[in-house]
Amino acid sequence: MEIDEISGIVIDECIAIHRELGPGLFENVYEAVLAGRVEARGLRVLRQLPVPVEFDGQRFDPAFRLDLLIEDRLVVEVKAVERISQTHIRQLLTYLRLLKQPVGLLLNFNHSTMKEGIRRVANDYNSR
Repeated sequence: MEIDEISGIVIDECIAIHRELGPGLFENVYEAVLAGRVEARGLRVLRQLPVPVEFDGQRFDPAFRLDLLIEDRLVVEVKAVERISQTHIRQLLTYLRLLKQPVGLLLNFNHSTMKEGIRRVANDYNSR
């Protein structure tokens, strides 16, 4: 399955969830519901995936946890904040770079419409 198709399924589901539940819940609620809905669509979803980081010959385990990893390809970071900041975007870009993944979704459920809260982030990091 192509990454754009996976992204499309995730976006469809988060819009449906937002229409039903609206803004105002905690991030972990949206994360759990989204994971369940995406799994029901037949996709493999890992939640709160611990990810180690290797630096200077040392392994730091776990350095961070991904909210969702879908089909081992799409990194999804779920937020329920007033507004997405550059810090949130940099956080997702770092996750993408460390995992060597090309694209991720930053989903903020705290908007009046979900369309306002969807941010696709591409990893243009080149390790050469």
